[in-house]
Parts: sequence; C-alpha cells; structure tokens
Amino acid sequence: MSGHDHQADGAHDHEAHGGHGHAGHSHGVAADADRRWLGIALGLITGFMAIEVVIGVLAHSLALISDAAHMLTDAVSIVLALIAMRLAARPARGGFTYGLKRAEILSAQANGLTLLLLAVWLAYEAVRRLLDPPPVEGGLVLVTALAGIVVNIAAAWCISKANRTSLAVEGAYQHILNDLFAFIGTAVAGLIVLTTGFRQADSIASLVVVVLMVKAGYGLVRESGRILLEAAPAHVDPDTVGDRLVGHPPVTEVHDLHIWTITSGQAALSAHVLVAPEGDCHAVRRDLEALLSKEYGITHTTLQVDHAHDSLLTVGRAGDDFADTDPHCADSHGPVHRQGPHDH
Repeated sequence: MSGHDHQADGAHDHEAHGGHGHAGHSHGVAADADRRWLGIALGLITGFMAIEVVIGVLAHSLALISDAAHMLTDAVSIVLALIAMRLAARPARGGFTYGLKRAEILSAQANGLTLLLLAVWLAYEAVRRLLDPPPVEGGLVLVTALAGIVVNIAAAWCISKANRTSLAVEGAYQHILNDLFAFIGTAVAGLIVLTTGFRQADSIASLVVVVLMVKAGYGLVRESGRILLEAAPAHVDPDTVGDRLVGHPPVTEVHDLHIWTITSGQAALSAHVLVAPEGDCHAVRRDLEALLSKEYGITHTTLQVDHAHDSLLTVGRAGDDFADTDPHCADSHGPVHRQGPHDH
C-alpha cells in the first residue's frame, strides 16, 4: 500500500473527526451565559475601581491606588476575554485554518505584560513612600478595603460561573482572587495605621500587592508564551507519548512527532508512524487515535502511517539517524522513537 494512499486515508479520517469530534468536545468559552457572568463581574470591578481611585487620592494611600491598578488589569483582562470569546467563535476560513482561537492567548499575554509593568511602577512608589511616608487616613483605607473584599468576592463568584477552561477567563479569575488577598492586606494596613499611627504599613501592603501582581503576570506570560511558541502542553511529555505509540504492535518506529496547543484545552498532535510490512496501517491509525484520546485527551491528530522498508528493520542501531535511508522524511524533526532502548 503506497504512502499516498495512507495520507489520503488520514485526511479522510481527519475530516470525519471534524464532523463528530468537535461537536462533543468544548474548546474555550463562547456561550452567552459566560459573557453575561463576565459582564456582571466587569461592572462590579470598574464601578468600585473608580471609587477606590478617588478615595485613595483623598486618603493619601498608595495601597488603595495599587489595589485600584490591580483591579484595572482585572477589568482589562475581562474585556480582552470577552473580545477573544467573540473572535474564537468565528468559523475557520481563508488563511486562518484554526480560526481565531488564539486571540484569547494574545489577550492573556497582553494582560500578563501589563501586570508586570504596573508592578514595576508600584514597587518604585512603595519604596519611595516607605522611606518618606506621607500622612495616611487609616479609617478611609480600612473601610474602603473592607468594601473591596465584598466586591471581589462577588466578582470572583460571577467569573467562577463561566467556563474557566479558557486561559483568559482563568487568568481573570486568578487576578480577582489575588486582588481579594491584596484587599485583605490593605485592610490590615489601614487598621494598623488607624490604631498605631505606623504609616509605613500602607507601603508594606503595596509591596504585598506588587508581589501578587508579579506572580500572576509571570504565570500568564509563561503559559501564553508556551502556547505561542507551540510547546507541548505542560502535562504531556512528548518522549513518553512517542515511546507509548511505538510500543503498540505492529508499530516499529515513530518520528516527526509534534505536540502543541492551539488554544486553551485544545492540544494537537502529528506524527509519522511506520509499521511492520505485514501490519494493517488503517487499523493501527485507528488504534493510535483511540489511545491518544483515552490516555492523553488529544483528539486533534494527524497521523501519516506507512509500511516500514525492510532496510529500516534490519540495518542500523535503534536511535540512529535514518534521514539518508528513509525516503519518506528527507528532513526529519525531533527524536526517533523505536522499539527497545533509544536516545531521546
């Protein structure tokens, strides 16, 4: 059976997968209910943020202003998530063969970078005020922080009702949780200033907020960066997957194995699989697709399955470079997985 026939069969199977696999497999968020919950959370955050900025200026509290800055990034992340949801819902067409599903990844990266930049500015201001603390209205800080705790609990509850498989939505949820902890710290700082007059407590609370912002920002940039660079999902080891595939008889070799993430919760895999001359290529492909779906949750697969040449079965050691002898792959990428010990 020729390689052309197997590739055509693989293409046909991929189309069949597109007909039934996508219908039962949810990617990202697109439901109107999710947009409604995000919209409610956005209204709560933006309304309170405007009030907090005014009170922070009146109370000379950097902790309140830093909390408001953090809430601004929360609001931006929700807006970007809403935009990304609409873009991701558009069908794939033209040159965008995956559609615009990665819009949410771009929004998550922008949100993470904004968090990091704001953290740098707030850290500078906090250190400056720590050395020369201005008078702080502890009572205003305490009351505002307590109100902020209530607002953030309500906003977090709203976003928890949405589909958090989206990296952008999950990022907004985590930001609001971080903001909740920051408001708790600010309330403690306000209480300390009110009862002891220790004005530096406000700047110390600001530095706590900065740490939370850096943690959240770095996490978003790291996760979105992995997807944009087409790294394998964090919970999937490509070498382990390759060894698992080659351990399925009559598979003799797996190479050009690529695993990447299209968008949150949507991994894809492609590979060139060689089977023994007496093996059934079509049956092997179906078995491997079922294995990948069951054990790794990967349902978007493109497998080119061919019969191995006798020379590949009898010449060379496992793991040797075979680019010069295999007519299928003149420029193979990544390690070669074969039965028995081999290098990765």
